[in-house]
Amino acid sequence: MLSGTLRRAVPMLLVAGALLGAAACGGGTGGVFKKQYEYEEELYLSLDGSATVNVNASVPALVALRGADLPVDPRARLDRGKVRALFAGPGVEVTKVSLSRRDRRRFVHVSVDVAELRRLPQIAPFAWSKYRLTRGAQMVQYEQVIGASAGKPVGDVGWTGGELVAFRMHIPSRIADNNATEPTQRGNILVWEQPLSDRLRGAPLDLQVAMEPRSILYSTLLLFGGTIVAAAITFAVVIWWVSRRGRDTELTETTKA
Repeated sequence: MLSGTLRRAVPMLLVAGALLGAAACGGGTGGVFKKQYEYEEELYLSLDGSATVNVNASVPALVALRGADLPVDPRARLDRGKVRALFAGPGVEVTKVSLSRRDRRRFVHVSVDVAELRRLPQIAPFAWSKYRLTRGAQMVQYEQVIGASAGKPVGDVGWTGGELVAFRMHIPSRIADNNATEPTQRGNILVWEQPLSDRLRGAPLDLQVAMEPRSILYSTLLLFGGTIVAAAITFAVVIWWVSRRGRDTELTETTKA
């Protein structure tokens, strides 16, 4: 028979398990366990056309999709310098290269800064994309068309057929319209998902976003500044009113005297 303490603990454990399961099911929408991708491009866009791009990919995916000359054998030595060189090019600064393992495969994690989006296709890993950023008085239009993959054979690397590819964008201003395949995350993050099998055969992706021409930070600072000004005006009016009431009271008392 369970002790009293254990009997009281069981319901709490069940509730905790249920919550954990629900969070896990949340996947890429903010759950405890982030959805895992075999290949992911994450773009932090600025309204001036500069950007930071993070690529998180298994080595086999990087080889098959982008034609990288890297060893797919997880036991083979992986040269970080070679990975860095793959992403290097004019107008692009490689700021991070790290490695990890998952599902018996090696993964690379690379971050690059680019001053102009149009320079990205000059770099081999991003050459499958065409970028366009059109600025208007009322709206900024972003489009990224992702074409065919390299289609380089990698043999049996342990893929089960359920692997996913994702293109994630952090939008710098309020989003007016988009064609993302997943719900908007945290207000300004868009995600387009595609099965790895579709990406391998080159099924096209056309990413489209319409956004306001003023950044969220600028809007927030403007709102904050407006709030401070309004509060200052209100404070000044209150002080004036209190001061005026005080003078009126003094005049009344003087008149009565």
